[in-house]
Amino acid sequence: MSNPLTDLLAEKGTLLADGATGTNLFNMGLMSGDAPEMWNTEQPQNIIKLYQGAVQSGSDIFLTNSFGANASRLKLHNAEKRAHELSRVSAELAREVADKAGRKVIVAGSVGPTGEIMEPVGPLTHALAVEMFHETADGLKAGGADVGWLETISAPEEYRAAAEGFKLAGLDWVGTMSFDTAGRTMMGMTSEAMVDMVHDLDYGPLAYGANCGTGASDVLRTVLGFASKGMPTPIVSKGNAGIPKYVEGHIHYDGTPELMADYAEMARNCGASIIGGCCGTMPEHLVHMRAALDSRPKGDAPTLEQIVEALGPFSSASDGTDGEGPTRAPRRGRRRG
Repeated sequence: MSNPLTDLLAEKGTLLADGATGTNLFNMGLMSGDAPEMWNTEQPQNIIKLYQGAVQSGSDIFLTNSFGANASRLKLHNAEKRAHELSRVSAELAREVADKAGRKVIVAGSVGPTGEIMEPVGPLTHALAVEMFHETADGLKAGGADVGWLETISAPEEYRAAAEGFKLAGLDWVGTMSFDTAGRTMMGMTSEAMVDMVHDLDYGPLAYGANCGTGASDVLRTVLGFASKGMPTPIVSKGNAGIPKYVEGHIHYDGTPELMADYAEMARNCGASIIGGCCGTMPEHLVHMRAALDSRPKGDAPTLEQIVEALGPFSSASDGTDGEGPTRAPRRGRRRG
């Protein structure tokens, strides 16, 4: 069936997604440890500003401020009963911005991990995970989201539970994982294994891919891994703006707008058709990414050496698919806390 996301992708060929949520909100005064989702009702003007920053920079898709709007994460702020409400309001604010954009812009309802470890390793049952994802997805749908957007997932069990939650809500979805442990997710999944999982889902995503992780180089190596499997489902690349560094007590990302422009071009050449930024990606980065996608012709897939030359070294010697395990190569900077 038709969906606004697939329709726009068919029309344009490549779509620019948005940038960071947390980085931009911290710059507006959000304090570390606070729940960004609370701002949907407490400071809606800042959430509208966040959304407008992406749209005005040329994004075709932007994510709602609902990454942690599930009962498990909100329980830390005594707001577990507000998951549906905060999800709905995040999408309502986004719908208002998108409908005033003067062009077709997709509202993607951000859905992050529960923050708990699923059985059999941890205590979170499949049924409870599905229930939490369903609640968030239903709120996003009620608020007018065009599509759900699962992101920063590490465990295949949680990805599958989210798929069931979206199905119960009747919401089409996109799903990305974070490959931040020497080419694997924190729970050990490789890019190739993710493609196999996506292919086998009963209610699969409209697009799949990678977000966050380490630097822009690493996410492109993961995208190449996706593309090598030859699956027709569109691929998403949403990499961080460089490597995080601590400067005077704050985290800064060293990726320049020019570097992110090169990243966007190379992501498309690697096989991604939905391209955005994650942590550290600001509106000025998006402007350069938009210009690169609009002005530079699509080329051949880059070699690993060409990726390193343009964007910097990989954080590990392996992409995780060669069975070598998580042996890290030397890297610069520090991991996010």
